[in-house]
Formats: sequence, structure tokens, C-alpha cells
Amino acid sequence: MPSDQSLTSHHALAHDWLLPCGRWWPTAIPRLMGILNCTPDSFSDGGQFAQIDAAVAHGIALAEAGADVIDVGGESTRPGAVPVPAGEELGRVIPVIERLVERVTVPISIDTTKGLVARSALDCGATIVNDISAGAIDPDLIAATAESNCGVILMHMQGTPQTMQREPRYNDVVTEVRDHLAERILAFEAAGVDRARIMLDPGIGFGKTAAHNVELLTSIAALRQLGRPVLIGHSRKRFLYHLLGRETDERLAGTIGSSIALAAQGVDMLRVHDVAAVRDALRAWRALSSVQP
Repeated sequence: MPSDQSLTSHHALAHDWLLPCGRWWPTAIPRLMGILNCTPDSFSDGGQFAQIDAAVAHGIALAEAGADVIDVGGESTRPGAVPVPAGEELGRVIPVIERLVERVTVPISIDTTKGLVARSALDCGATIVNDISAGAIDPDLIAATAESNCGVILMHMQGTPQTMQREPRYNDVVTEVRDHLAERILAFEAAGVDRARIMLDPGIGFGKTAAHNVELLTSIAALRQLGRPVLIGHSRKRFLYHLLGRETDERLAGTIGSSIALAAQGVDMLRVHDVAAVRDALRAWRALSSVQP
């Protein structure tokens, strides 16, 4: 279990990450959530950090590279992924979280759809729950966040990881995603979760075609109408193949270019694999874009 001192540090930071960029740093770049997949089958880095020692080392490296949050996940949510039993997911993530909270000062997020996993992670020192289903897969996750004072990330997904990419359809993807997220905010509020603790994610690649993804990525202002910070998880995703013709391991440049475009729209947080490269690119963009002609 983490020490009282480390828990205090993490909880203090957990509230700060929820503030929109302009309120905590007038010339801010988006904050960065570093991805730590403790899985054998994630779409980009499956198996690289499935061992506890490798996962902890990578989490430390993400923090040293400038990650503002480390997002630890033990179940792949790539299209077609098979659900993982709660016990197996716990075995993948809890030892990693326990060690990371002793080694890094940035908040730890648990990427899960299960209430049991969320509770266990929060008990071990995680301070953010990141749910791709926004409480739809396991309603107990809503109760788990209501019982805590954690940050909560609610994501839009059409279908489940097993079905989401079969034939995603929308009449108006931006409006439908925004309205769904508004409904999920109300569901969490009804359970006792303060709206101020919630961040929103439109779910790039989760039940969307490449065209849907691009439309969402160019419509951040519409998502911000809900009055909550916006997170985007676009790193290395397949829409970049449709834009650039690049395979997964060749998508860093596309990820960086998208990050800059999203920063220009005022996105609050970006969930990325390559923290150092994206941070450097954003800092350079911010420095140059602040120069007046």
C-alpha cells in the first residue's frame, strides 16, 4: 500500500488535472496522459509491458518524459478484443499501480470498465478512473467513483470492443456523441459524482469510421459546450492510416500533427504513447504561435 504522504500528493494533483488549460496556465499546452498498457494484446504495444517490472519501468519513464498523468490499463479495448476476467485484470494492474505510486508524483489513472477494478486501484493510490463505456458496461463503476473523490473520464463508444467497428453509423456524429456524453454526465451526477470531477472523451476509434473520427477531431468546440474539459485519445490510431497510409509503427508524425491541431482547438488533455516527442512538438508550437507579426 502507498504511504500516507504519497497518497496526499497524488490526491492533491488529481483535482488540478481537471481544470481547463486557460485556468491553470495562460499559455498552456494540453496536458499529456501517458499510456501504460499492461496487456499482451493492445493494438500498438501489446506485450511490451505485460511483465510487472517492464510496466513499472515504462511508467517511470513516462513520468520522466513529462507525462502529467499515467493511465494504467489491464484489458485491451482494440476492435474485437475479448473481455478479461476481473481477477486477471487486477493481477495485471494492481502490482504496477502499487509500485508506481511510490516512485512517481504524477496522478495514476486506472483504465477500466469494472467497478471492482476501479475500487481496488483507487484503494492502492490511483486517483482517476478512465472508463471507455462511461459506466454502461458495469454500473457498479459509477458507484465506485461516487464513493471516492477521484477524477472521472467518461468516453463515448458505440457498441462494445467486440462489435464497435462492424458498421458504425450516425446521422450526425458530433451531435450524437455530445448528447450521449451529456446523458452520461447526468447518470454519474445522479449517483453523487460532482460534475467538477468529470472529463469527457469522444472516443476516437471506438465505433467510428475514419470520417467520423476526423469530424470529431475538428469539432472540439462543440464538445466543449458541455462545460467540461476534453481529452482526446488519438495516438497511433487507425484513422491515421486512412489519412496517411501509415502502419501502426509509422504513425508518430501523424500523431504529433494531430496533437498540434487539437491543441489549437483548446483540447485540455491528450492521451499518447510518445510523451516526450509530443510534448516537445507542442512546446515548440506554443512558443512560435505566441509570436505576434
